[in-house]
Amino acid sequence: MGDNLRVTLKIVIDQKAPAAPYEQLRAQIADRARSGALPVGYRLPTVRGLAEELGLAANTVAKAYRALESDGVIETRGRNGTFIAAAGDAAQRRAAAAAQEYAEQVRRLGLDRPEAQAVVEDALRAAYAAG
Repeated sequence: MGDNLRVTLKIVIDQKAPAAPYEQLRAQIADRARSGALPVGYRLPTVRGLAEELGLAANTVAKAYRALESDGVIETRGRNGTFIAAAGDAAQRRAAAAAQEYAEQVRRLGLDRPEAQAVVEDALRAAYAAG
């Protein structure tokens, strides 16, 4: 179990940002988990607790938690709470599987390697520009 006494969540939601609050929350937790600022085993606040702390609706926090769990960044252990998972490995596996599926699809579609790479670069540029 993580030592929450020495680690703080430090989430800031910018209501004027173009990204939705749930996406800001998801991205900040994911970034902190990947960097190690939130270590594996760190217990996250409850949905309601974090919603109150951030001034968000509980559904907004729940949506972010669901996305993070789907991405393998966090894991819910029933009534014991929600914790930072060993996200690096899970994220790498999911990315590799998505890349493999993409490579197979573009080959079937008849795109050559430079065309397929250009499509990926465009998609990455758009995704990272969106926040």
